[in-house]
Formats: sequence, structure tokens, C-alpha cells
Amino acid sequence: MAERLVVIGGDAAGMAAASQARRRRGPDDLEIIAFERGNFTSYSACGIPYWIGGVVDDRDALIARSPQTFRDDHRVDVRLRHQVTEIDLDKREVVARDLTGGGEVRERFDILMYATGATPRIPPWAHTEALGVFGVQTLDDGSALRQWLDGEPRPQRAVVVGGGYIGVEMAEAMIQRGLSVTLVERGDQPMSTVDPDMGALVTEALDGLGIDVRTRCAVTGLRVRDGRVYGVDTAEGEIPADVVVLGVGVRPNTDLAAAAGLPIGVTGGIRVDLRMRAVGMDRVYAAGDCVESVHRITGQPVHIPLGTHANKQGRVAGLNIGGGYATFPGVIGTAVTKVCELEVGRTGLLEAEAEIAGYQFVTVVVESTNRAGYYPGAKPMTVKLIVERRSGQLLGAQIVGRSEAAKRIDALAVALWNYMTVDEMAGLDLGYAPPFAPVWDPVLIAARKAVDAIHDGR
Repeated sequence: MAERLVVIGGDAAGMAAASQARRRRGPDDLEIIAFERGNFTSYSACGIPYWIGGVVDDRDALIARSPQTFRDDHRVDVRLRHQVTEIDLDKREVVARDLTGGGEVRERFDILMYATGATPRIPPWAHTEALGVFGVQTLDDGSALRQWLDGEPRPQRAVVVGGGYIGVEMAEAMIQRGLSVTLVERGDQPMSTVDPDMGALVTEALDGLGIDVRTRCAVTGLRVRDGRVYGVDTAEGEIPADVVVLGVGVRPNTDLAAAAGLPIGVTGGIRVDLRMRAVGMDRVYAAGDCVESVHRITGQPVHIPLGTHANKQGRVAGLNIGGGYATFPGVIGTAVTKVCELEVGRTGLLEAEAEIAGYQFVTVVVESTNRAGYYPGAKPMTVKLIVERRSGQLLGAQIVGRSEAAKRIDALAVALWNYMTVDEMAGLDLGYAPPFAPVWDPVLIAARKAVDAIHDGR
């Protein structure tokens, strides 16, 4: 009799695990059932703002593998619009509610894959039946927002609440659609994933797009007329809005896991071992935005919800479910985004995070260009390094620039991943030609300046 794998969650981590397990074990040896509460599987949530903004024309281009592809090519019994409501570890079964047809189903499992992702943080004032208020966590969310923007009367004024990655990207998307946009951030700056000095460059770029950026400002309520939103209330007064987009962050979607007795860590994510097994659980795996990971620099548990991590963790889980052996090595939080032409990248620790971890460090900020200064199209770039004072080990890096800037963070991420010192980095043999870089690449300039800063500090 074939063993049964039940997957909860049909996006990156869950379906990566299902695919890898299927590659190693045939349908006669392993039956796979995947429950997904939405209408899509294996899609790029990170691409939603670009579809909303019109940069990507076709919504289906965001879908890597359709449910039918999984059914036909991978022999995975994908059940859309099914929300798992209970996990019974003693009986080894799950209970799922059919959101379309009604009723519930019970399915036994031998192996469980928990991949429910993250759930958006929704402020109390946003719990409303009013039309025109949207999150953008899933492709279903994006479809609803796109339909609203294309409907009549056409929205003219957007308020985006929250200045993180999603908030900034959605503010850009609204501008690209011709709306007037106000970005409301309760903190000191948008993009708190970079240090304040680098975040100031992002604020400047948002201002340059005509986005009204309101920092240290909290939304306290909605203005609703005839069932539609027409504004938000803040301590500074009302801001008119025909559409309100929420981007105030996410938390691990672990309520179901906690109720079932799975181990929950200090970050709110499920605790897993190196093989993505829930700690202390028999043949229960978890991956993606619902788990906590280990930061390679501090060794501490962190929750960093990124699609890159979800796909890798799902693959590791699937390989182990399929009888192989794989481990997940941790994270360093490398991420990139853009605000129209301005590109932003970061990896490793921010200054505040380095302080909390107990490091003594130096920082350097250098200004350079993406190409040789005399070559047409050269654009400015700012690089910041955070370096451990005694050893010179790179702890974190950030880049903000107009063109060909963000992907340079990858070189810094590789250095950080391998615990390199800035002295070692300063000698890296990086490519040079005037159309691609100055003779001293910005990464090398920053590393050299950091070496000088350490020696001056001694």
C-alpha cells in the first residue's frame, strides 16, 4: 500500500516539496494530496505589483505550474479552494473545508508537509466590509485589486499603508496606473529593511515620483460612503482615497500548527531542524514563510519571508520525504527591490541588528558609479558596508543606485555567506570593462575603505 503525503499549502514551499518527493518516489509508492485554499498553485507573489502596474501584461505569466500540470505530470491530487481547518497528529489525519461546494473532507496521512506561508498583519481599522480595501498577499488578492482598478468609477486616488517592500512596490504600481498616491508609514522611514541613511535615498526617490510620503503617521480609521471607501483617517487628518492598499507586514501563518501541537519558535514560526522536519514531530515537515530559520551571521532564529527561501526549503523537505538527504544551511536576508529607476539591495545585518547581536563594528559609505565615469549611461551608486571591528568580517551590506546597482548585492552576499573579511574582499578578481564597471568596482572601493576604517580605528 502506497504511503500518503498530505501537503497543506499549494505555493512555493509546498509544491516544491511535492515535486521533489514525486521525482524520487513513484505514484505506486507515494500518493500525494495537496490542499490549497486559493485558486492557483506555484505562482510568483513577488510579481503581483508588476502585474498590477502593467509592467507584466498577462497574469498567467506569474504562474510557474498550474494545478492541472501538477495533476497530469506529477500525479499530485491538487484540491483548490480547500482550507485545512484541523490537524490530528494522533489520528494522522487532516480536516479540510470545501470553500466552493461546502462540507468537509478528512484525509489520513503518513507524512505531513506544512507550507501555509505567512498571513498579512491587518490593523483593527482594516477589518471592514467596505469595498476598495485590499491586501496583496496572494494572486487572488491581486486579481481582486486589478478588477477594482479597472472598474467604474475608475479610482483616482490611492493610499498605500506601510512602507516595506510590498508598500513601496505597490505605490510605484499605482503611480504607473496614473493614480495620485499617498504612502503612509508609521515609522521614521519607508524601507526599514535598510539603515536610515540609505532609507533617506529611497524617500527622496519616492518624492521624486510625486508620491506623497507621510512618515511617523498612523492610519486610525476608514471613511466609508455607500459601502465604498473614500478616505482614511490619520492623526494629521483625513487623506482622500478611492482605493486603500495594505502593506503593513506579515507574520507566520501558524495558528493551525500551534493548535495541532507543532513546535512554535520565538519568531512565531515553526521550529524545524536542518532537514526541515518539525522539531520533535514524527514525519512532519514544514517550510516557507511559516517557519523560522537560522541567521548564518548571528546564529539566532529569524523570520525572513522570501520566496527564495521558501523554494529552497521546500526542495530540501521534498528530497528528504523522497528518501534522500538534504539540509538547509540558513539565511542572511539578501533582498532587492526597486522604486522605478532606483534599485535597492541589502544582505546581512543592519546597524541596529549588529548592535543587538553584540558586535562592535565600523561602517563605511562610498559613492561610485555603475560604469566608468566617461562611459555613456554611467549612474551614481551608494554602497554601505557594516564590518566587525576586530576581525574585519563583513556583517552586512546595502546598495542604492539608479542602474545596475541592486544585483551587485549578490557579490557581497557571497562574501558574507562565506564569512569573508573586507581585506579578502578588497582583492577579489571582479570583471572590468567600461560599459560594466569602473576599473575599481564599487564593491572593491567599499571593501578598501572598510579596511582603512578598521586600521584607523586601531
